[in-house]
Amino acid sequence: MTATKAAQLVLGIDGGNSKVDLCLADSSGTVLAAVRGPSVSHQAVGLETGMERLAKLAAQIETAAHPGALPELIVATVAGADYPEDVRLLERAIGALRLGRDLTVLNDTFGALRAGSSEGWGVGLVCGQGINAGAISPSGKRDRFPGVGEYAGDWGGGGGIGREAINAAVRGSDGRAPRTSLERSVPQFFGVKSPAAMTRAFYFERIPESRVNDLAPLVFAEAAAGDAAARAIIDRLADELAAMAGSLIRRLHMTRLEVEVVLAGGVFRNTDASFYARLEAGITRVAPRAITIKLDAPPVAGAVLLALDELSRRGLTPPPARATADRVRGQLRAWDRDLMDR
Repeated sequence: MTATKAAQLVLGIDGGNSKVDLCLADSSGTVLAAVRGPSVSHQAVGLETGMERLAKLAAQIETAAHPGALPELIVATVAGADYPEDVRLLERAIGALRLGRDLTVLNDTFGALRAGSSEGWGVGLVCGQGINAGAISPSGKRDRFPGVGEYAGDWGGGGGIGREAINAAVRGSDGRAPRTSLERSVPQFFGVKSPAAMTRAFYFERIPESRVNDLAPLVFAEAAAGDAAARAIIDRLADELAAMAGSLIRRLHMTRLEVEVVLAGGVFRNTDASFYARLEAGITRVAPRAITIKLDAPPVAGAVLLALDELSRRGLTPPPARATADRVRGQLRAWDRDLMDR
């Protein structure tokens, strides 16, 4: 990626609980530089550590692409931008780094949606370590869930799947629930011999709680192999995601529209056909013309496109054409593949 002269520069930031991506682009959709680093989430690593990491990554972007150039606008789509208080906290902290002339902070669901939707509206379903959904109507009205866990009625993501699998393994082995192949595979995943040994290891903190999130691929594999308990967990996830999408579609009065539902997050890397069929069936019961789209570009593309959209609304640039959006997605897709291949 080489630098080009451009009338306006934008910086997109997409941050989750496990990583963050930054991308500097110009108003033609040319990606000048992109970088990936560890999470900068104030909830995952603390605000001070997160901002130190973000400043270092931004310095790498500036050095690689446009020394001395200041982006006109930064759009940060980040996990943890849940309530107005969170947004104000992040605006102050990121703004203090002086990475650009102006800054917008949004929840990461909106970045995922813009990265995958053809027209910039629809529903974004994010299923990674946790679960959340956001939507934008054709008129631009936004709506989403708080996405703060059990107190918000949330269940799902890698953490939800993992905890349910542990629950099924333990209860199956002690007679409180039907037997399941998870009794063998889940303890084996953690390097112990039995569900009872696994329970003890968690109790004495010999297994880090963070490893629970990594169980999702195993549960999908056991479901595909025919285990009823694992399939019930995967079915529950599909139903939960469909319920979130359906609720937002109804709330924004999009039930009769050809609404795009963008699927983003690590859990959607699975290839379980039954899971996707159940999810799509649940969504189309609410919106028969709905289309599900599995996001194949990194969500930071959405942050960049949201920044270009905003520059256009301010009259600073022409509206980004579909070719511009495709250019951003294509370049970042190639960048992401290159990182994965290293």
